[in-house]
Formats: sequence, structure tokens, C-alpha cells
Amino acid sequence: MTLVLLFKLVLVLLLLFVIFNLGRALFIMVKREPDDDNPVPMSRYLGRRLLISVIIIMVLLIGLSSGLVAPNPRPY
Repeated sequence: MTLVLLFKLVLVLLLLFVIFNLGRALFIMVKREPDDDNPVPMSRYLGRRLLISVIIIMVLLIGLSSGLVAPNPRPY
């Protein structure tokens, strides 16, 4: 397995984790009862999503600076 493939696999897994956390937050927002004794706050999953998004951006910047991924030279 090459390093570039491993790098892309990690990025895809992190993106899937972001989508999972968004789904969990949506589920809690829709299904939570107002009189729950120990509700899990929706902000826990949204905070995780934000943290993972920051990690994804940092990993992409590291990949760009190290040459693992190349940006599109002509984006239009």
C-alpha cells in the first residue's frame, strides 16, 4: 500500500466520521424527549464534527506541503 493511497484512505475515513457525527446530532435533535434525565447534548457531536474538520484541514495542508497530494493547477 503506497503512502498516497494510505493518506487518501485516512481522509475518506475522517470525512465519513464527520458525516456519522452529523447524523448522530440530527438523531438526537429529532428524537430527544424534553424530560430526559440524562440527555446526551447535541453539541457533543457537533463539536466532534468541528474538531475532525479542523484535523482534516490540517492533514490536507500537511499533505500539500509535503507533496503527497497536488492541487489542481488550473481550477477552471
